[in-house]
Amino acid sequence: MTGSRFGSEARAVLGGALVAAALAAAGPAAAQEKVLRVGMTAADIPYTAGQPDQGFEGFRFMGYMLYDPLVLWDLSRADKPAALMPGLAESWSVDATDKTKWTFKLRRGVKYHDGSEFTADDVLWNFEVARDTKAKHYDPKQAAQIATRIPDLKEIRKVDTYTIEIVTHTPTAYVPYEVSFWFMPSKAHWEKVGSWEAFAKQPVGTGPWKLQRVVPRERAEMVGHKDYWDKKRVPKVDRVVLLPIPEASARTAALLSRQVDWIEAPSPDTIPRLKQAGMQIVTNGYPHNWAIAPSRAAGSPWNDVRVRKAANLCIDRDGIDKLLGGLSLPAKGHMPPGDAWFGKPKFALGYRPDEARKLMAEAGFSGAKKLTVKIAISTSGSGQMQPLPMFEALQANLNECFFNVTAEVMEWNALTAFARNPANHPDVVKAGVDSVIISRAIQDPFSAFDRFFLPNRVPPGGSNWGLVDDPEYTALIQKASQTFDLEAQNLVLGELHAALVDKAEWIWVTHDVNPRAMARNVKGFVQAKSWFQDLTPVTKE
Repeated sequence: MTGSRFGSEARAVLGGALVAAALAAAGPAAAQEKVLRVGMTAADIPYTAGQPDQGFEGFRFMGYMLYDPLVLWDLSRADKPAALMPGLAESWSVDATDKTKWTFKLRRGVKYHDGSEFTADDVLWNFEVARDTKAKHYDPKQAAQIATRIPDLKEIRKVDTYTIEIVTHTPTAYVPYEVSFWFMPSKAHWEKVGSWEAFAKQPVGTGPWKLQRVVPRERAEMVGHKDYWDKKRVPKVDRVVLLPIPEASARTAALLSRQVDWIEAPSPDTIPRLKQAGMQIVTNGYPHNWAIAPSRAAGSPWNDVRVRKAANLCIDRDGIDKLLGGLSLPAKGHMPPGDAWFGKPKFALGYRPDEARKLMAEAGFSGAKKLTVKIAISTSGSGQMQPLPMFEALQANLNECFFNVTAEVMEWNALTAFARNPANHPDVVKAGVDSVIISRAIQDPFSAFDRFFLPNRVPPGGSNWGLVDDPEYTALIQKASQTFDLEAQNLVLGELHAALVDKAEWIWVTHDVNPRAMARNVKGFVQAKSWFQDLTPVTKE
């Protein structure tokens, strides 16, 4: 679908068809069970066999539920950003004399869902899943998902049954962050079933939930893993049912009709109605940005800094915040205002269309000679908020400043797959796309900066879709990654952020506050300042 119009009828058809199938399949659960039914924004169930797709919604509702990484995120608090904590590794340390070597001490006594034991062999085997194309157990789907998350990892060595050594290409302080996104499916179970297709139908991890049933595009059912290694996180409800409902109004209708208990990203204009019906509305800021990532490939119109600055000055972010019912934080840069890495940029984002038009005129554009740009955008998705209405708003803004903005609209998983090809890829060029809008996680230095702005992070080796290659960014990123003192590292990252804003490297729009709506009888949920959330303490009265 291309063009600039997204009628409510089209959205209703899309949402209505999918939610009808999902709710029809949901069916009554056993009368005595406590069941939590979740309306997701994704259009399909995330990949179940290890490293999930569907963006960080896949991580939230499949990855961290079925599996564990070596390092986990502490999702138990709402008052401060989620921090790293031990997962399948009890501890880790970097070699004092060779900072390319990290030692991870694995947790003893961890059992997979099938009763087999987690050991160092599982870690080495899972590295081959992602890296060894000649291995029988190599999985290109998982390799594609994890490639941008663990690019610094060069080699995994087994020291003993419960100790591994991770070797990196160059010294980096970010290894604990990187492995927090890398899940550990069961080696023993894969060897028993013999293929990833079979594994996906009956996946085995170490996580607090076990997958019992999955129906593509309709639902997934999970039951609590009563023998989970962390006894504080044994699930309180018996079952979670995940329902893909990509259209916001359809999710709201499902909640109001008690077909689901919990929905992600309710439509802002339905919040008063939901509150009136007694639903809980939960929000919290988290490390997120929603921005236009422009192509910096040869010949791209975005290579002119005046064009990028003009776009940043022609978006009414406060107006978009009103469109979202106040459920956003207007952007001042890549990081949210007040962040430890914000620094002191000189270029101030804002809505100053006259200044924007002046810059566009200097770049050779006018009302009679507009600059045509085409942005890839999704219909819904994890962290995408309300992407189509938001796109319409920024499109109208930019078109007032000598831009002619069109869209390439696709389903969320298709967009993330599309962006795994860089801006100069033949498929991207053929589509005429010169910019993408994908909600981004920015909770750690690697996720926030390295993967987007280093020249060696071009897909598939990272998320530098736009082919950014700036010596100043590269020097600061490398300096930060090799600074092991946290306060000193924060200062370097502040310099980096200021440089990005001053050169208007992206066109930043807003930061999400992660709204969720849930029935009044859903209790115990703590909304962490994170993309990820923990459903284990949730119960239903």
